[in-house]
Amino acid sequence: MLQLTAPIILVSKSPRRQELLRLMGLDFSVELKDVDESYPDTLSAPEIAVYIAEKKAKAFIGDANHIVITADTIVAINGEILGKPKDHAEAQEMLAKLSGNNHEVYTGVSINHQGHITSFYDKTTVFCRELNNEEINYYIDNYQPFDKAGSYGIQDWFGLTVVQRLEGSYTNVMGLPTEKLYGYLLDV
Repeated sequence: MLQLTAPIILVSKSPRRQELLRLMGLDFSVELKDVDESYPDTLSAPEIAVYIAEKKAKAFIGDANHIVITADTIVAINGEILGKPKDHAEAQEMLAKLSGNNHEVYTGVSINHQGHITSFYDKTTVFCRELNNEEINYYIDNYQPFDKAGSYGIQDWFGLTVVQRLEGSYTNVMGLPTEKLYGYLLDV
């Protein structure tokens, strides 16, 4: 069992990340700060995920009394970054790209403890079956994936009916690679 030296702050409004930390048996509080999530366009998908996670962690650099965990998840297909869709049309476009293809999910994580930031990322390849337009519209209308990178959630209808298989961590696709995070927290 994990014995931590300080209380945890999770910097995320994601209910999925909060659920995953609870399932890990960790006590934590949630704090948010406005952070500019822009990034240099020269970065690769895993570099973007880590860059944004580190920006979030740096916002808490003066808080030496907590273990601050931040994360950012990026969905990429053929080198194109699929962020959170702005509207129904953009969600349709993203889901059509994922249909019948495989894509990568990268989650960057930063742990800020006593002013020292440790960062890492995990990668999962997701394989999807083909979707027709009716299924895409059904998913968007019923699951409102506007707060999710790539326009989908692995833990809902999409993951249950569209995802054929994964290579890598399931929790990474949910937004927090718990297996790797646990290992890093053992060293805090």
